[in-house]
Amino acid sequence: MIALFAPDAAATDAIGAAIAAHLLSGDVVTLKGDLGAGKTALARAIIRARLDEPELEIPSPTFAIVQPYRGIIHADLYRLADESEIDELGLIEDEGDIVLVEWPERAPSLMRRPGLGIAIEMGAAGNGRVLRVTARGREREGLAEALAPWRAEETQ
Repeated sequence: MIALFAPDAAATDAIGAAIAAHLLSGDVVTLKGDLGAGKTALARAIIRARLDEPELEIPSPTFAIVQPYRGIIHADLYRLADESEIDELGLIEDEGDIVLVEWPERAPSLMRRPGLGIAIEMGAAGNGRVLRVTARGREREGLAEALAPWRAEETQ
């Protein structure tokens, strides 16, 4: 697990770009955190960096549930009542797509797939965000080094 501190939106964007560069085809990235923690902001940063489109409009998938992009699926499972609804959404139809999942607790099976788990919470005194990044199932050569500028002390 790597603990990071993002003091502002620019740091979140930079962290997202570093993560995007280390994602592999078929990865599932689970984004956990309270409402307003910054899950969608980080997902936007990852998508924009991965597609090399810094100005791309990335709507929140809260109401659509799934937003597809070229080689990437962004899903918000907050409104799902049951994990069985995942099959209807087609999240894993193309095994090569990278899937970013907000509220993955609604679909525990996704949290076992290879990729990254990212937990986001408010920093001390409401300043910035603390991100805890955990790799699942695959070696992530270079990821720790890429994220080193934002390494956090566990007490933040």
